[in-house]
Amino acid sequence: MKILIINGPNINFLGIREKNIYGNGSYEELVEYIKSYCQMDEISVKIVQSNFEGEIINYLQEVYFEKVDGIIINAGAYSHTSLAIYDAIKGINIPTIEVHLSNVYSREEIRHKSVIAGACLGQISGFGKYSYILAIEGLKLKSKQNEVSVD
Repeated sequence: MKILIINGPNINFLGIREKNIYGNGSYEELVEYIKSYCQMDEISVKIVQSNFEGEIINYLQEVYFEKVDGIIINAGAYSHTSLAIYDAIKGINIPTIEVHLSNVYSREEIRHKSVIAGACLGQISGFGKYSYILAIEGLKLKSKQNEVSVD
C-alpha cells in the first residue's frame, strides 16, 4: 500500500505552539511515529507539510499521477475555509481521510465546520498523533473492501 500524508499550516510548529492543545511532541517526532508504524506494516508513506494552500493542492494533484492508494490530510485551519482543497480532493478521486490532532468539536465554533470533509472518505479528530494511525487503518480497510468488491 502506498499513501501520502499532507500536513497543513502550523503543524510544523508542534511542540512550540499551544502545548495545552497539541502537547510537547515535535513535528519531527510525529513524522517518525507515523513512519515507524508504516514500516512495521510494510506501507510506503510519503509525508509532506506546507503552510501554503496552493502547495497543498499541488501535492494532491501530483499524487494522482503517482497512483497512491490513499491520502491522509491534516489541512489545519484550511479544513474550515478552503473550497480549493475540497475541489482538489474531489478532482483526483483517491480515498482521502481528514485528520486533526485535537477534537475540533470541543474548540472554537468556527472549527466545528469542515469545508473539506465532504470530499473525504471520513474524518478523525481528537486522538492526538494516534489520529494518523486510525486513518491509516481506515485506508487499509477501504483498500481491502475494494479488493473483494464484485462488479
